Amino acid sequence: MTEPQDFEATTTAVLAAMREKLGIRARTLQAARTPAKRLLPRRVFKSYEVLQKAEPFLAHPKLARTVDASALIAANSEVRAYLDGIDLADRRKGWWLSLAGSLAFGLIALSVLVLVVLNWRGFL
Repeated sequence: MTEPQDFEATTTAVLAAMREKLGIRARTLQAARTPAKRLLPRRVFKSYEVLQKAEPFLAHPKLARTVDASALIAANSEVRAYLDGIDLADRRKGWWLSLAGSLAFGLIALSVLVLVVLNWRGFL
């Protein structure tokens, strides 16, 4: 993985994994920076920034040789390890459970409020 084409393939693979696992629709790592900052942990986002900052250099053949290959490989492996560890089914289940919990809390709070008002007005 020392050729610029290999590094470009690496950044493309990271972007494809982010599309699949996080739902980011950006076409470049630079464009995906804002949603990635919200969705990635700080440690992983620092590695993502290494990839994102290297992307413009990788597009130019002579500048691609100035990129630190070992840092790029380490950043790629850290970001890919995090993205590969995301379970989409578990995220969906968590979203539905969160929605159900919010609705249940709202119904309980409304019921308590109705009982307090009925008691205050003397109907109970």
